[in-house]
Amino acid sequence: MRVCVLGAGAIGGWMGVKLAQAGHAVSVLARGATLAAIRAEGLRLIEAGETAAVKVAASDKPDDLTADAFPDLLIVAVKSQGLRDAALAAKPLIGPNTIVLTAMNGVPWWFFQRSDRPLAGTALASIDPTGEIAASIPSANVIGCVVHAACSVDAPGLIRHKMGTRLIIGEPDGAAQSVAQGGISARLAALHTALTTAGFESEASADIQRDVWFKLWGNMTMNPVSAITGATTDLILDDPLTREFCSAVMREAKAIGEQIGIPIAQSPDERHAVTRKLGAMKTSMLQDVEAGRSIELDALVAAVVEIGAKVGVPTPYTSALFGLARLTGRVRGLY
Repeated sequence: MRVCVLGAGAIGGWMGVKLAQAGHAVSVLARGATLAAIRAEGLRLIEAGETAAVKVAASDKPDDLTADAFPDLLIVAVKSQGLRDAALAAKPLIGPNTIVLTAMNGVPWWFFQRSDRPLAGTALASIDPTGEIAASIPSANVIGCVVHAACSVDAPGLIRHKMGTRLIIGEPDGAAQSVAQGGISARLAALHTALTTAGFESEASADIQRDVWFKLWGNMTMNPVSAITGATTDLILDDPLTREFCSAVMREAKAIGEQIGIPIAQSPDERHAVTRKLGAMKTSMLQDVEAGRSIELDALVAAVVEIGAKVGVPTPYTSALFGLARLTGRVRGLY
Protein backbone atom coordinates (compact mmCIF):
# COMPACT_ATOMS: atom_id res chain seq x y z
CA MET A 1 0.00 0.00 0.00
CA ARG A 2 1.21 3.50 -0.86
CA VAL A 3 0.86 5.68 2.24
CA CYS A 4 1.38 9.43 2.52
CA VAL A 5 1.48 11.21 5.87
CA LEU A 6 0.37 14.82 6.08
CA GLY A 7 1.39 16.06 9.51
CA ALA A 8 4.43 14.03 10.62
CA GLY A 9 4.07 15.10 14.23
CA ALA A 10 3.35 12.89 17.21
CA ILE A 11 0.50 10.77 15.85
CA GLY A 12 1.23 11.03 12.13
CA GLY A 13 4.90 10.22 12.66
CA TRP A 14 4.09 7.25 14.87
CA MET A 15 1.65 5.85 12.33
CA GLY A 16 4.08 6.45 9.48
CA VAL A 17 6.91 4.52 11.13
CA LYS A 18 4.68 1.58 12.07
CA LEU A 19 3.25 1.31 8.56
CA ALA A 20 6.70 1.54 7.00
CA GLN A 21 7.95 -1.21 9.31
CA ALA A 22 5.03 -3.34 8.11
CA GLY A 23 6.31 -3.04 4.54
CA HIS A 24 4.17 -0.24 3.16
CA ALA A 25 5.69 2.46 0.94
CA VAL A 26 5.48 5.56 3.12
CA SER A 27 6.02 9.15 2.07
CA VAL A 28 5.75 12.33 4.12
CA LEU A 29 4.70 15.85 3.19
CA ALA A 30 6.72 18.02 5.55
CA ARG A 31 8.65 21.26 5.66
CA GLY A 32 11.37 23.11 7.52
CA ALA A 33 13.27 21.34 10.27
CA THR A 34 11.04 18.27 10.13
CA LEU A 35 11.69 17.79 6.42
CA ALA A 36 15.44 18.25 6.87
CA ALA A 37 15.55 15.78 9.76
CA ILE A 38 13.57 13.11 7.91
CA ARG A 39 15.75 13.43 4.83
CA ALA A 40 18.94 13.20 6.88
CA GLU A 41 18.04 10.56 9.46
CA GLY A 42 14.75 9.02 8.38
CA LEU A 43 11.49 9.11 10.31
CA ARG A 44 12.34 7.91 13.81
CA LEU A 45 10.31 6.36 16.60
CA ILE A 46 11.22 5.68 20.22
CA GLU A 47 9.09 2.80 21.47
CA ALA A 48 9.61 0.50 24.46
CA GLY A 49 13.05 1.99 25.00
CA GLU A 50 14.24 1.27 21.47
CA THR A 51 14.76 3.77 18.63
CA ALA A 52 13.86 2.75 15.12
CA ALA A 53 14.42 4.74 11.93
CA VAL A 54 12.73 4.17 8.59
CA LYS A 55 13.65 5.69 5.27
CA VAL A 56 10.68 7.41 3.68
CA ALA A 57 10.23 9.71 0.72
CA ALA A 58 9.85 13.26 1.98
CA SER A 59 9.13 16.56 0.28
CA ASP A 60 7.44 19.89 0.82
CA LYS A 61 5.93 19.67 -2.68
CA PRO A 62 2.86 17.42 -3.12
CA ASP A 63 3.68 16.82 -6.80
CA ASP A 64 6.95 15.13 -5.79
CA LEU A 65 4.96 12.48 -3.92
CA THR A 66 2.53 11.67 -6.72
CA ALA A 67 5.00 11.29 -9.60
CA ASP A 68 4.23 7.57 -10.00
CA ALA A 69 0.72 7.30 -8.58
CA PHE A 70 -1.65 8.73 -6.01
CA PRO A 71 -1.33 7.28 -2.50
CA ASP A 72 -3.74 4.54 -1.52
CA LEU A 73 -3.90 6.03 1.97
CA LEU A 74 -3.42 9.67 2.96
CA ILE A 75 -3.15 10.14 6.73
CA VAL A 76 -4.12 13.66 7.83
CA ALA A 77 -2.80 14.05 11.37
CA VAL A 78 -2.68 17.77 12.07
CA LYS A 79 -4.16 19.94 14.80
CA SER A 80 -7.58 21.22 13.80
CA GLN A 81 -6.40 24.84 13.63
CA GLY A 82 -4.03 23.80 10.85
CA LEU A 83 -6.60 21.78 8.95
CA ARG A 84 -7.50 24.40 6.35
CA ASP A 85 -3.90 24.73 5.19
CA ALA A 86 -3.48 20.96 5.37
CA ALA A 87 -6.59 20.40 3.27
CA LEU A 88 -5.34 22.76 0.57
CA ALA A 89 -1.99 20.96 0.59
CA ALA A 90 -3.72 17.58 0.47
CA LYS A 91 -5.79 18.31 -2.60
CA PRO A 92 -3.12 17.29 -5.17
CA LEU A 93 -2.48 14.06 -3.21
CA ILE A 94 -6.02 12.72 -3.46
CA GLY A 95 -6.85 10.42 -6.33
CA PRO A 96 -10.23 8.83 -7.07
CA ASN A 97 -9.50 5.84 -4.84
CA THR A 98 -7.32 7.48 -2.18
CA ILE A 99 -8.56 6.91 1.37
CA VAL A 100 -8.15 10.06 3.47
CA LEU A 101 -7.81 8.97 7.10
CA THR A 102 -8.43 11.87 9.48
CA ALA A 103 -6.52 11.07 12.68
CA MET A 104 -7.51 14.18 14.63
CA ASN A 105 -9.15 15.33 17.85
CA GLY A 106 -12.47 17.10 18.23
CA VAL A 107 -15.47 17.52 15.95
CA PRO A 108 -14.44 17.01 12.30
CA TRP A 109 -15.91 18.85 9.32
CA TRP A 110 -17.58 15.61 8.17
CA PHE A 111 -19.38 15.03 11.49
CA PHE A 112 -22.89 15.52 10.11
CA GLN A 113 -22.39 13.46 6.97
CA ARG A 114 -24.77 10.70 8.12
CA SER A 115 -28.20 11.05 6.52
CA ASP A 116 -29.99 9.18 9.30
CA ARG A 117 -29.27 11.66 12.10
CA PRO A 118 -30.44 15.16 13.07
CA LEU A 119 -28.55 18.05 11.40
CA ALA A 120 -27.63 15.83 8.44
CA GLY A 121 -25.54 17.82 5.96
CA THR A 122 -24.84 20.65 8.42
CA ALA A 123 -21.55 22.49 8.00
CA LEU A 124 -20.04 24.02 11.15
CA ALA A 125 -18.69 27.56 10.95
CA SER A 126 -16.40 26.84 13.90
CA ILE A 127 -14.67 24.08 11.92
CA ASP A 128 -14.84 25.03 8.23
CA PRO A 129 -15.99 28.67 8.02
CA THR A 130 -15.02 29.14 4.37
CA GLY A 131 -15.95 25.67 3.14
CA GLU A 132 -12.43 25.17 1.80
CA ILE A 133 -11.82 22.00 3.80
CA ALA A 134 -14.90 20.24 2.44
CA ALA A 135 -14.12 21.51 -1.05
CA SER A 136 -10.52 20.26 -0.92
CA ILE A 137 -11.12 16.80 0.54
CA PRO A 138 -13.97 14.92 -1.20
CA SER A 139 -16.31 13.42 1.38
CA ALA A 140 -16.39 10.12 -0.48
CA ASN A 141 -12.67 9.64 0.18
CA VAL A 142 -12.82 10.15 3.94
CA ILE A 143 -12.58 7.53 6.65
CA GLY A 144 -12.66 8.92 10.18
CA CYS A 145 -10.21 7.85 12.86
CA VAL A 146 -10.36 8.27 16.63
CA VAL A 147 -6.92 7.88 18.20
CA HIS A 148 -6.49 6.49 21.70
CA ALA A 149 -2.72 6.78 22.07
CA ALA A 150 -0.20 9.16 23.59
CA CYS A 151 2.85 10.23 21.61
CA SER A 152 5.14 13.24 21.65
CA VAL A 153 7.70 14.88 19.39
CA ASP A 154 11.12 14.80 21.04
CA ALA A 155 12.79 16.56 18.10
CA PRO A 156 11.93 17.15 14.44
CA GLY A 157 11.26 13.76 12.87
CA LEU A 158 11.75 11.96 16.22
CA ILE A 159 8.56 10.61 17.80
CA ARG A 160 8.18 9.02 21.22
CA HIS A 161 5.34 6.57 21.76
CA LYS A 162 4.16 6.66 25.38
CA MET A 163 1.03 4.59 25.67
CA GLY A 164 -1.94 3.18 23.78
CA THR A 165 -2.22 1.79 20.27
CA ARG A 166 -5.98 1.92 19.66
CA LEU A 167 -7.29 3.33 16.39
CA ILE A 168 -11.07 3.35 15.82
CA ILE A 169 -11.92 3.81 12.15
CA GLY A 170 -15.23 4.23 10.39
CA GLU A 171 -17.12 5.52 7.37
CA PRO A 172 -18.53 9.02 8.03
CA ASP A 173 -21.78 8.13 6.28
CA GLY A 174 -22.18 4.97 8.34
CA ALA A 175 -24.22 2.27 6.70
CA ALA A 176 -24.60 4.21 3.45
CA GLN A 177 -21.45 2.62 1.99
CA SER A 178 -21.92 -0.74 3.65
CA VAL A 179 -21.42 -3.87 1.59
CA ALA A 180 -21.42 -6.09 4.65
CA GLN A 181 -23.48 -6.44 7.77
CA GLY A 182 -22.89 -3.78 10.43
CA GLY A 183 -22.00 -0.85 8.20
CA ILE A 184 -18.46 -2.03 7.51
CA SER A 185 -17.48 -1.30 3.91
CA ALA A 186 -14.96 -3.33 1.94
CA ARG A 187 -12.36 -0.55 2.05
CA LEU A 188 -12.87 -0.11 5.80
CA ALA A 189 -12.36 -3.82 6.38
CA ALA A 190 -9.19 -3.77 4.27
CA LEU A 191 -7.80 -0.76 6.12
CA HIS A 192 -8.63 -2.38 9.46
CA THR A 193 -6.62 -5.43 8.43
CA ALA A 194 -3.65 -3.33 7.29
CA LEU A 195 -3.58 -1.34 10.53
CA THR A 196 -3.88 -4.46 12.66
CA THR A 197 -1.05 -6.12 10.77
CA ALA A 198 1.10 -3.03 11.38
CA GLY A 199 0.69 -3.43 15.13
CA PHE A 200 -2.17 -1.07 15.90
CA GLU A 201 -5.14 -2.08 18.00
CA SER A 202 -7.52 -1.32 15.16
CA GLU A 203 -11.29 -1.33 15.54
CA ALA A 204 -13.69 -0.95 12.62
CA SER A 205 -16.73 1.01 13.79
CA ALA A 206 -20.17 1.20 12.22
CA ASP A 207 -20.74 4.56 13.96
CA ILE A 208 -17.58 6.65 13.99
CA GLN A 209 -19.50 9.79 15.02
CA ARG A 210 -20.40 8.08 18.29
CA ASP A 211 -16.74 7.29 18.91
CA VAL A 212 -15.73 10.87 18.09
CA TRP A 213 -18.33 12.33 20.45
CA PHE A 214 -17.46 9.99 23.31
CA LYS A 215 -13.76 10.85 23.16
CA LEU A 216 -14.61 14.54 22.88
CA TRP A 217 -16.85 14.25 25.94
CA GLY A 218 -13.85 13.14 27.95
CA ASN A 219 -11.24 15.63 26.77
CA MET A 220 -13.24 18.82 26.04
CA THR A 221 -12.90 19.84 29.69
CA MET A 222 -9.52 18.58 30.85
CA ASN A 223 -7.68 20.12 27.89
CA PRO A 224 -8.89 23.74 28.14
CA VAL A 225 -9.06 23.79 31.96
CA SER A 226 -5.45 22.63 32.11
CA ALA A 227 -4.48 25.27 29.55
CA ILE A 228 -6.11 27.99 31.66
CA THR A 229 -4.78 26.84 35.03
CA GLY A 230 -1.54 25.05 34.20
CA ALA A 231 -2.74 22.12 36.31
CA THR A 232 -2.38 18.43 35.61
CA THR A 233 -5.53 16.32 35.43
CA ASP A 234 -5.21 14.97 38.97
CA LEU A 235 -5.16 18.49 40.41
CA ILE A 236 -8.18 19.51 38.31
CA LEU A 237 -10.18 16.57 39.64
CA ASP A 238 -8.93 16.97 43.22
CA ASP A 239 -10.47 20.44 43.44
CA PRO A 240 -14.22 19.92 44.07
CA LEU A 241 -15.27 23.23 42.49
CA THR A 242 -13.23 22.69 39.34
CA ARG A 243 -14.36 19.08 39.10
CA GLU A 244 -18.02 20.15 39.34
CA PHE A 245 -17.47 22.82 36.69
CA CYS A 246 -16.09 20.14 34.36
CA SER A 247 -19.06 17.93 35.18
CA ALA A 248 -21.48 20.75 34.34
CA VAL A 249 -19.84 21.17 30.92
CA MET A 250 -20.07 17.44 30.35
CA ARG A 251 -23.76 17.41 31.26
CA GLU A 252 -24.39 20.06 28.61
CA ALA A 253 -22.49 18.03 26.01
CA LYS A 254 -24.39 14.94 27.06
CA ALA A 255 -27.70 16.75 26.50
CA ILE A 256 -26.51 17.84 23.06
CA GLY A 257 -25.53 14.27 22.26
CA GLU A 258 -29.09 13.12 23.00
CA GLN A 259 -30.44 15.70 20.55
CA ILE A 260 -28.13 14.63 17.73
CA GLY A 261 -28.74 10.92 18.17
CA ILE A 262 -25.58 10.11 20.16
CA PRO A 263 -26.63 9.48 23.78
CA ILE A 264 -23.92 8.80 26.35
CA ALA A 265 -24.71 6.28 29.08
CA GLN A 266 -21.72 7.15 31.26
CA SER A 267 -21.93 9.80 34.00
CA PRO A 268 -19.36 12.58 34.41
CA ASP A 269 -18.13 10.98 37.65
CA GLU A 270 -17.62 7.66 35.88
CA ARG A 271 -15.58 9.42 33.22
CA HIS A 272 -13.58 11.28 35.86
CA ALA A 273 -12.70 7.92 37.43
CA VAL A 274 -11.20 6.81 34.12
CA THR A 275 -9.17 10.02 33.88
CA ARG A 276 -7.89 9.59 37.42
CA LYS A 277 -6.27 6.30 36.43
CA LEU A 278 -3.92 8.29 34.17
CA GLY A 279 -2.39 10.00 37.20
CA ALA A 280 -0.78 13.45 37.06
CA MET A 281 -1.19 13.84 33.31
CA LYS A 282 -0.34 16.94 31.32
CA THR A 283 -2.95 17.28 28.59
CA SER A 284 -1.87 17.92 25.02
CA MET A 285 -3.29 21.45 25.22
CA LEU A 286 -1.27 22.24 28.34
CA GLN A 287 1.83 20.93 26.59
CA ASP A 288 1.06 23.21 23.65
CA VAL A 289 0.68 26.23 25.94
CA GLU A 290 3.97 25.50 27.68
CA ALA A 291 5.70 25.09 24.31
CA GLY A 292 4.19 28.30 22.91
CA ARG A 293 2.18 26.46 20.25
CA SER A 294 -1.33 27.43 19.13
CA ILE A 295 -4.14 25.68 20.98
CA GLU A 296 -6.72 23.34 19.45
CA LEU A 297 -9.83 25.00 20.87
CA ASP A 298 -12.43 25.35 18.14
CA ALA A 299 -12.86 21.64 17.38
CA LEU A 300 -12.94 20.73 21.06
CA VAL A 301 -15.18 23.45 22.55
CA ALA A 302 -16.44 26.07 20.07
CA ALA A 303 -18.02 23.34 17.92
CA VAL A 304 -19.98 22.05 20.93
CA VAL A 305 -21.33 25.54 21.62
CA GLU A 306 -22.32 25.89 17.96
CA ILE A 307 -24.06 22.51 17.86
CA GLY A 308 -25.86 23.28 21.12
CA ALA A 309 -27.28 26.46 19.59
CA LYS A 310 -28.47 24.52 16.54
CA VAL A 311 -30.40 21.96 18.61
CA GLY A 312 -31.66 24.34 21.28
CA VAL A 313 -29.55 23.12 24.21
CA PRO A 314 -28.26 25.98 26.41
CA THR A 315 -24.52 25.86 27.03
CA PRO A 316 -23.68 28.45 29.71
CA TYR A 317 -20.88 26.40 31.24
CA THR A 318 -19.39 25.31 27.91
CA SER A 319 -19.57 28.89 26.64
CA ALA A 320 -17.81 30.13 29.77
CA LEU A 321 -15.10 27.52 29.31
CA PHE A 322 -14.65 28.51 25.68
CA GLY A 323 -14.49 32.21 26.55
CA LEU A 324 -11.90 31.73 29.31
CA ALA A 325 -9.75 29.39 27.24
CA ARG A 326 -10.01 31.64 24.20
CA LEU A 327 -8.93 34.66 26.23
CA THR A 328 -6.05 32.68 27.73
CA GLY A 329 -4.93 31.76 24.23
CA ARG A 330 -5.27 35.29 22.88
CA VAL A 331 -3.31 36.84 25.76
CA ARG A 332 -0.50 34.36 25.14
CA GLY A 333 -0.69 34.74 21.35
CA LEU A 334 -1.75 31.11 20.94
CA TYR A 335 -5.26 31.55 19.52
